[in-house]
Amino acid sequence: MSMIISEKRLHKKGKIWIFNKDYIAEFVYGGIDGAITTFAVVAGAAGANADLTWVLIFGFANLIADGFSMSVGNFFSVKADRDNFEKHRAVEYWEVDNLREREVEEIREIYAAKGFEGELLEKVVEVITADKHVWVDTMMKEELEMTQDDKTPFKTAFATFMSFNVIGIIPLLAYIFALLFDLANVNLFILSSVATCIALMFVGYLKSIVTSTKWVKGVLETLLLGGLAAFLAYFVGEVLASYFLN
Repeated sequence: MSMIISEKRLHKKGKIWIFNKDYIAEFVYGGIDGAITTFAVVAGAAGANADLTWVLIFGFANLIADGFSMSVGNFFSVKADRDNFEKHRAVEYWEVDNLREREVEEIREIYAAKGFEGELLEKVVEVITADKHVWVDTMMKEELEMTQDDKTPFKTAFATFMSFNVIGIIPLLAYIFALLFDLANVNLFILSSVATCIALMFVGYLKSIVTSTKWVKGVLETLLLGGLAAFLAYFVGEVLASYFLN
């Protein structure tokens, strides 16, 4: 019973992290990369007239390897940012403890620059410096212009890996169904292209939310990028196939 109540509270507060809107950025960029790179593999294989099984082998190899690589890069990037923040915060705590008067004067200068003066300025300085944690947080934000991101390295990496694979598998769905149900593979590349376009349009729409731009722009940019990658991959596959296989 307590677990149900806790889960409801978490949903109410929007703290179920995998559905948290704070992770839309990871979903978007992981999804874009997954769809484009996997479709590039499909397009390259189509250009080379590769067998269906080879399309799936290279496609899934791309999903797992590139998805893991991207999530690891995301993990270390977020971890580096958090470590850098913690390092500077530790320095600020040391300065508050050992260079108190200088840090008080820095707070005074910061708020004087904001227009505070006289008795009001001194009151603000007194209130902020009365609490060490508030003091340090203020210095981090106002002096160093650094704020702590609540997203953890593991969660951002996992969100990136999941979106890379969930969206990235879409270009392969036609080939998967063809293999499972022994379907003719005449139009598989066309079906994959249509499915990928729909996926990129969806992710492009989410991208416009993340970047606060018009959805039309986000959709068109994502489609253009994906189309260019597919064209290059198809062309390279066709050229290499004609050179080595003929």
